[in-house]
Amino acid sequence: MTTTTSTFRGLANVSFFADDLDAARTWYTELFGFEPYFVRDGYIEFRIGDHLDELGIIDRRYVPAGGGASGAVVSWHVDDLAGTFERLLALGATEHDGIRERGEGFTTASVVDPFGNLLGIMTNPHWLEITTA
Repeated sequence: MTTTTSTFRGLANVSFFADDLDAARTWYTELFGFEPYFVRDGYIEFRIGDHLDELGIIDRRYVPAGGGASGAVVSWHVDDLAGTFERLLALGATEHDGIRERGEGFTTASVVDPFGNLLGIMTNPHWLEITTA
């Protein structure tokens, strides 16, 4: 087995956008068979699967920059969010959504890579808890 050390330590969260967050909540609750564990205005989150992976659903009114690139945002856990964000910009990515404190130790940012793909990064205490368990 080969292991590597990298700034990008592991998938921390996948987020989708929804035009109707209430309808999305109902649909995903039916799909998974349980309610989201985290709910706040404009955002819900489920923990699913063997590793309690996070699936967030964001009200589309929060798409950054008034539209533009959107879709699934896959966020990688990084230990140095600000440094990684700056490095991504230095390498030619453009800001999609700047650094945002989301509460309880969760901080996110996203960029559009030079090829038009969304790339999310975050500090995620849940991811750290799971990987050290």
